[in-house]
Amino acid sequence: MAFLIVKSLHIVGFVAWFAGLFYLVRLFVYHRESWDKEESEAKILANQYGIMEWRLYKIICNPAMVITWTCGVIMLCIHGYDWFAENIWMHLKLGLLILLTGYHHSCKSMIKRLAKKELNWSSVQFRMYNEVPTLFLLAIVLLAVFKNLTNFILLFGSILIVAILLMVIVKSINRPRN
Repeated sequence: MAFLIVKSLHIVGFVAWFAGLFYLVRLFVYHRESWDKEESEAKILANQYGIMEWRLYKIICNPAMVITWTCGVIMLCIHGYDWFAENIWMHLKLGLLILLTGYHHSCKSMIKRLAKKELNWSSVQFRMYNEVPTLFLLAIVLLAVFKNLTNFILLFGSILIVAILLMVIVKSINRPRN
């Protein structure tokens, strides 16, 4: 019963974490687009987006990440070292989670740099950056479901195709805007 509660909290944690990351980078898009407005409007919007970004990062993303990691580590401890050693897919999943955590922390840096207007990315570049968690989510879920490295290699190829499609879609959607 305890394992199922921890697993449920883990799922709630990663759903909230991904939702927060998706929305956070979408706010970066709007924040960057606010720079193109008239000066008085741009200042008000940039200030508001900065407040929203920090609140989302501190109140949603950080706690959700901590819940996800904590419950995941508890589940690993419940399974034990022998289980962990036998399940190589979990090693890959942890590697992806470490990279996702790096993405999470890069967003904090971006909040700071956007506030100072030091980040010279276009809104299209932010839209593309917003697709990175989608790729992590896809890879992590596929690993957790299939658990087989042979299948994962095929799935990884599929993920690369999805990544290319996402890039093409983002660029084609943004063509009319430019």
